[in-house]
Amino acid sequence: MSLLMSETPSVAPQTRGPVDHHIREQIVEAADKYFKRYGYEKTTVSDLAKAIGFSKAYIYKFFDSKQAIGEAICSKALRVVVAAVEDAVAGASTPTEKIRRLFNVLTETCASLFFNERKLHDIAANGAAEGWPSARAYSDRIRQILMDVIREGRESGEFERKTPLDETVHAIYLVMHPYLNPLLLQHNLDFIEEAPVLLSSLVLRSLAP
Repeated sequence: MSLLMSETPSVAPQTRGPVDHHIREQIVEAADKYFKRYGYEKTTVSDLAKAIGFSKAYIYKFFDSKQAIGEAICSKALRVVVAAVEDAVAGASTPTEKIRRLFNVLTETCASLFFNERKLHDIAANGAAEGWPSARAYSDRIRQILMDVIREGRESGEFERKTPLDETVHAIYLVMHPYLNPLLLQHNLDFIEEAPVLLSSLVLRSLAP
């Protein structure tokens, strides 16, 4: 049975607009369900085409490869993580509390998202391993959030100012990396509860003026 309820289009789209966007979203949604059931690595575009009810050629009009479809799914998942972190940081009153929330929410959200949905983890791990644009954008955004918090802490006098800002941000990012990278997170699940508290405390001690 087709994973999509709409009929198979008989002609290729002539213009790019809302209709095309809707069809792309249909393909991504159906592919997401298929990947979660059968796995990303074992699935081909032909498998997706058969399951979705579109021709393989028609899917290629919207995505040039299976990776491009996986990229769209990965990007959507990583935006969930970023949104959770942004909300947590925005809700904290001090830079110190923002650092604690950043570690806690990032770790908790990544673990929940990627390991409640193991097939989604496989896609995200592929993205991290192969440096997909969505994975790079995710990494860049987390770095930017971290930089903004450190800069705010320096301006308020909560954090030291002697170490170059870029160096400080990079060092803290490296501390966080095993818990924000889906490829590495799977090897650190035994420490998922204690790591955010211990690591954020260690980082905050290093930031003390």
